[in-house]
Amino acid sequence: PDGAVTVNFAGTAGQSFGAFLAHGVTFNLRGSANDYVGKGLSGGIITIGPEEGFTGPAEENVVAGNVIAYGGTSGKIFINGQAGERFAIRNSGVTLVAESVGDHGCEYMTGGRVVVLGPTGVNFAAGMTGGIAYVYDSRNDFDLRCNTDTVDLETVAEGTPEEAELLGLIRRHAEAAQSPLAERLLAGWSEERSRFVRVIPIEYRRIVGR
Repeated sequence: PDGAVTVNFAGTAGQSFGAFLAHGVTFNLRGSANDYVGKGLSGGIITIGPEEGFTGPAEENVVAGNVIAYGGTSGKIFINGQAGERFAIRNSGVTLVAESVGDHGCEYMTGGRVVVLGPTGVNFAAGMTGGIAYVYDSRNDFDLRCNTDTVDLETVAEGTPEEAELLGLIRRHAEAAQSPLAERLLAGWSEERSRFVRVIPIEYRRIVGR
């Protein structure tokens, strides 16, 4: 079961922290990690946040590198801070939440769920054919950063299954990663909901029906 083995880390992790992590194992890191966090993730849970005693805004600081969850098939990753480029590339089933990501987020993604609680880089969703992403668009410019060749952009309507899914993921992120940003969004949800954009591949929608 989830939480059967929990390992707590502090400091800086090198390449491929938590790669191929199996179901039932949780890695909690307070510090920072290099590239390929959760590569090939296979059911485990990874949380990353600033080191103990850090006083700056977590959402304005990079705590994880590039190519996170590359080729992951299942599991969850919660990042209280910014992540690098190619976030969730080739993800086929992992759930990921981060406060901000770099260029090419969700590139070639085929499954899973992604939530970004802040800005993204350019070329988001390039070649994305499956799964769903939710992006907080406070600057109302996400359409300029997203590659819309294969995806549609939608609002998240009140009282819908999409809103329930998004709320559940933000709540889990607030708890797992101890994210102040997630807590603020939840506290002002009646206004913040309208700033989220749902990214869904056009062909995938024809399969799942919504």
